[in-house]
Amino acid sequence: MKRLSLLSLVATLGMSLTAPAFAQDAEDAAAKEFALSTAVATASRAWRDAFNAGDAAAAAALYEADAIMVAKPFGTFEGREAIEAFWQNLIENGYDDIVYANTVTKVVDTSLSAAQVSADWKMNNAQGIITNELWVLQPDGTALLREDHFEVAQ
Repeated sequence: MKRLSLLSLVATLGMSLTAPAFAQDAEDAAAKEFALSTAVATASRAWRDAFNAGDAAAAAALYEADAIMVAKPFGTFEGREAIEAFWQNLIENGYDDIVYANTVTKVVDTSLSAAQVSADWKMNNAQGIITNELWVLQPDGTALLREDHFEVAQ
């Protein structure tokens, strides 16, 4: 009986010593996840605002320099310059007013530095789905697109 009490006491002390460390780790992880989610939401909004303002250069600036964009059925575009040209062409052809709906953001790595966004989208002349926007946290705390996969349904 004394042995059981002693084990119980040791276990309780051990838990109380690790509980603050666990709580701090959980708090740090929550803060990192919040920072990532905020950076992704801010950058995503900035991309939509730039596109809707007809500013292809500002929209393309929200991609990493070597980003890849797969736009079905149009093809694959590699690098910021090619991506900017794609958006510029759409803007020049009268496409604007993009709105996202049913947006889902999912953290995709344990370091809490990347998140995947999927959504339905609509604009004045088309609609479709985003299957994977991969946003990556940059050293300055902002998020940029590394991959952009979307489809035009109409």
